[in-house]
Amino acid sequence: MALGFAVFLLCLSGLHLILAADHPSYVAAVYEHRVRLNSNPRVPLDRRSALEHMKQNLHVFEEQAVLAAQQGAQIIVFPEDAIHGFNFTRASIAGYLETVPNPQEVTWSPCADPHRFPDTEVLQSLSCMAQKNHLFVVANMPSRQSCNRTADPHCPADGQYQFNTNVVFSDQGVIAARYHKQNLYFEAAFDAPPECEYVTFTTPFAGRFGVFTCFDILFRDPAVTLIKDMGVRQIVYPTAWMNQLPLLAAVQFQRSFSHATGVTLLAANIRAAEYGITGSGIFTPWDSLIHHDTKGNSGKLLVRRVPVLDLSFIGDGADKALVPFSGYSKEKLKSEEPEKMHVWPTSSFDSDDGVKYCQKDSECAQGVTSATFTSIMMYDNFTLVPLQGSEGNISICSGSVCCHLLFRRSDTHEFYALGIFNGLHVVHGTYYLEVCALVKCTGDHHSSCGEETEHAHTPVDFRLTGTFTTRHVFPGILGSGMTLDIPDHSGWESGNRFYMSRTGMSTGLVTAVLYGRHYEKDND
Repeated sequence: MALGFAVFLLCLSGLHLILAADHPSYVAAVYEHRVRLNSNPRVPLDRRSALEHMKQNLHVFEEQAVLAAQQGAQIIVFPEDAIHGFNFTRASIAGYLETVPNPQEVTWSPCADPHRFPDTEVLQSLSCMAQKNHLFVVANMPSRQSCNRTADPHCPADGQYQFNTNVVFSDQGVIAARYHKQNLYFEAAFDAPPECEYVTFTTPFAGRFGVFTCFDILFRDPAVTLIKDMGVRQIVYPTAWMNQLPLLAAVQFQRSFSHATGVTLLAANIRAAEYGITGSGIFTPWDSLIHHDTKGNSGKLLVRRVPVLDLSFIGDGADKALVPFSGYSKEKLKSEEPEKMHVWPTSSFDSDDGVKYCQKDSECAQGVTSATFTSIMMYDNFTLVPLQGSEGNISICSGSVCCHLLFRRSDTHEFYALGIFNGLHVVHGTYYLEVCALVKCTGDHHSSCGEETEHAHTPVDFRLTGTFTTRHVFPGILGSGMTLDIPDHSGWESGNRFYMSRTGMSTGLVTAVLYGRHYEKDND
């Protein structure tokens, strides 16, 4: 929604930021690309053959940059792996590599000075794309960087680093930023940089942006450090994210991340249906424009006007308004949750079915009951309790983490359960989780709770609360058909308790989750 036609209110921790019609704004674009893949990525190609492959994808980029510019876009983000593809080995990707000079040390427009560095055809193409269309261009590519094993103990055996690299070009075609991906995800071709990089760049139309890539979003560094410690409020985010429901579909977590951290997230994913990869969007803390398509065979360009959130660019009156991980109301005139959410009648919640309904975490922590069951969700062993009846009040604990749910629904035919996981996730990455999740099960048996589905028929009004030992909680609500939602209200109460509430959903509820990340325990 263009700011010229609306007034937005952003409320965090009781602080209000009015985004009026004259608030600074810019036009952003992201492109979800149906990448042309190398059919034999483990077989090395010479440089000429690798370039011919990459030119097929760059040609599409050029077309989309023109279309974005025609719609007024000032910045466009392309996806991770979208130029070269994936599943390479360290040796087989050699023909695709280019050296990207450090823009902190070298000022260079590859388009204006193409012969300054050898074998930089991809950089030249992207630079000219930015210059011709007067766009900031963010693209992902494989790069090399020579190193000396005598001087650098981290230098690989072959004498060069190979990085998964984001490159940002200014609207004049100059390389404005370079970021090497820190948290790799099954990427045998690449090295992680010896030290984590915290990369930002500045634009004349929106101030400062931060940069990171795909799997980085689940870790403290660089993502949370950029936002929480360095004050970055606008992120460009190339990704190649494989959807994993019920908790980590691409647009689902992109929405949660933007909402929880109070940032604008420009997320560009590739489309590769055979790998379950899709989901891109332009997210602000309170709304989004998204694309999710598991069946289509073409790319998708998203363009929209968004408000500037860089506090130094906005000027006086906005400093302190955006507080990461504080929670806030999406309603324009309310900063507090309606009292009725706390006082739903509890007489109807009494039950003789053996389920332990507890009003305090201390009561629930005394032990789980026979009504609970376990099921694998996202490769983790969750403990769950079923929802029974049209309304209820249930809790479940795992160690020091407890989940509490007030719910009301008009239809009881679909099977829902409240689940908890408190532990180290060790499949496809290692990271510590504290999760409270209300999920729609795919069948009527316990083992179906945690299986993937995009569809549900039952709207559920709820208030979900969790006690956490981390302050980094990402609230998320997913409706039927990959409909994204945000809480009516969310935030901290009574110290370590985080809540979110939602009533009046227009679609069936697939997932409501408080996704806690305890970064300090990742090495446990």
